[in-house]
This record gives sequence, structure tokens and C-alpha cells, in this order.
Amino acid sequence: MAERLNPLNDFLFMKYMGEKGDETQLLSFLNAVLKRTEQDKLTAVEILENKTLTPEIIGDKTSILDIRAVTSDRSKINIEVQVYRFKDMARRSLFYWSREYVRGIKAGQVYTALPKVIAINIVDFEFIPEVDFHSIFHIREDTHKKCFLTDALEIHFVDMVKWRSIIKKDIEGDPLQRWLAFFDKSTPEKTLEEIINMDKAIQAAQKRITYVSADDEALRAYQMREMGLSDWNSRLFDARQEGEQKGLEKGFQTSARKMKKAGMPVTQISEYTGLSAAEIERL
Repeated sequence: MAERLNPLNDFLFMKYMGEKGDETQLLSFLNAVLKRTEQDKLTAVEILENKTLTPEIIGDKTSILDIRAVTSDRSKINIEVQVYRFKDMARRSLFYWSREYVRGIKAGQVYTALPKVIAINIVDFEFIPEVDFHSIFHIREDTHKKCFLTDALEIHFVDMVKWRSIIKKDIEGDPLQRWLAFFDKSTPEKTLEEIINMDKAIQAAQKRITYVSADDEALRAYQMREMGLSDWNSRLFDARQEGEQKGLEKGFQTSARKMKKAGMPVTQISEYTGLSAAEIERL
């Protein structure tokens, strides 16, 4: 069997969740994330397509491939997959939420025309240590937690790392966990088959992935995105290694200065710090 494409590649995610014709799977995923039951389940979603995906955009991992949609209750949805850590992920999410929020009103309209905006972030790194794999944020009063200032803001973080750490996953009973198992490239083949057979929306998503894997142009775009991510991670690793090396050298120099000031022989300082005699003399 050919190696499975990574469902968390954001280009691929857009292909099976964010294009016209993907409404069935997107609606299923939204109901799972928003915990909508039969009584308040979303019944329709309109996918807003506004991106021209050039090779430059696809190859640049800093570009945002998000999904924008409007639900049957007029809520606006913004979904982003992020597989590498951003230092200011919270502020970043709030920024993109606010951008979507102000798009909801035109000059001269009253503020009641502003829609509820829901931001959903699927992250493949541990983001907030204190919470569960699915965290939801609103604007509440500090003392009276049940008092909302407004329901206009709702931000979700779905943490794949925390979800993977769950020993007993409820894939059969929890539709969100079922989706996360589908998103996880490391899910065993047998489990994946069970999930696909269990859920018609996930079946539809898998068909779209199969279509992408058979389309040479789409497959090249997917591979470009994967390479962009790999290059980005390599740059981060190199920068971190360089920073650690510089920090280590600075620490040795500080120690050598103290030893030199204390009158320790240069040969002994060199033995302890690894610095050459010439480097020690220059300190």
C-alpha cells in the first residue's frame, strides 16, 4: 500500500475540507468541534473561496492557507491548521479572528450586523499545558464566569499532541476524536478503515484525498507544501543549534575569565573550558 498523504498538510486539508463540494465533511467536522447536538446541529455551510494558490504561496510555509465559511446560523468560521509552533500563537489567532470580524460590517451598518466569528486552530504541538486537547475561549466576566460580555468571539484550539497522548480514545462515541484519528497520519491502517466505514463524512474526505493523490498537479502542490514545512523546520533547528552553541561559548568565556582572575594557570583553564591558550589570553 502506498504511503498515506499527511491529512494535516494545510494544502491537502483545504482540498478535502475547504473547496466547493466539501460541505458534507466540513459540516460534520464543525458540528463535532462546536459540540452541536441534534437540537442545535448546523444544517448548512457555505464555503467562501478567496484564494489564488500560486506556486509561490504554496511553497512559502509562512503563508496562511485557512478555510473561511458561513454557517446556517450566520456564524462566520475561520479554520487554520498549524503544524509548527508559533511563539505568539494566541495573539496570532486573535488577530485573524479580528480581521474576519471587521469584514462582517460595511460603512453605515449598525453594530448588530456584525456576525459571530468562530476561529478553529488545529495545532500539531502542545500549546496550552493546563487544558485538555480541545480548549474553547470566550469573553467572560472574571468573577462571574457564566456572565458573557458577548458571544461574538469564540476561539478553539485542537491540540493533536495532547490528543495522541490519551490512552483510551473514544473514537466510536466522540465524533471529534474520530476526525482527529483521521487527521493523524500515524493512525494504524486497520483503525483508519474502521473510522472510514463508520462515518460517511470521513468517507467523503478520504475520497477527496484519494483524488488528490491521483492528480499530478495537486500532488506536486502537496509535495511543495511538505517541502516548505521541512525547510522551515530545518531553518528553525539550525538557528536553535547556532544559538545554543553561541550560548555555550559565552558561558565558557565567562568561566575562563573568573578562573584567570583567580590566578589559575592557562593550561588548566584550557583543560576545563576547551578554549585555546590564545583565546584565554585575549580575554
